[in-house]
Amino acid sequence: MTSRTILAFDFGTKSIGVAIGQEITRTARPLTSIKAQEGIPDWQNVEKLLSEWQPALAVVGLPLNMDGTEQPLTARARKFANRLHGRFGIPIALHDERLSTVEARADLFERGGFRALDKGRVDAASAVIILESWFETQP
Repeated sequence: MTSRTILAFDFGTKSIGVAIGQEITRTARPLTSIKAQEGIPDWQNVEKLLSEWQPALAVVGLPLNMDGTEQPLTARARKFANRLHGRFGIPIALHDERLSTVEARADLFERGGFRALDKGRVDAASAVIILESWFETQP
């Protein structure tokens, strides 16, 4: 059993949620959300996170339609993942993120009502769901 640190990203055009997880415990927790303009993040913030946490892998949520087909955001998430790898050399895993935001909103609402539904918190919570769901697919 390996004990890698993994960062997960919930890609969005205005905000990118980030979560951190440990492979050995297969658990994740929300870290932050990074502002983005038209899907382009503040790369300095991304770099700070990567140097602080030194992850062995980055999992990027892949937004798909309910029937599994790609949507316009899918290509942009792939592009973000490719740039992440190209700029920082970090290995990337893409993971189907269908319903992660819906699940994150429901979970946050259940725990904190409407006040908990702050966009940044929802994005970071979505990244947690993406990462924990990725862990479930690993042997």
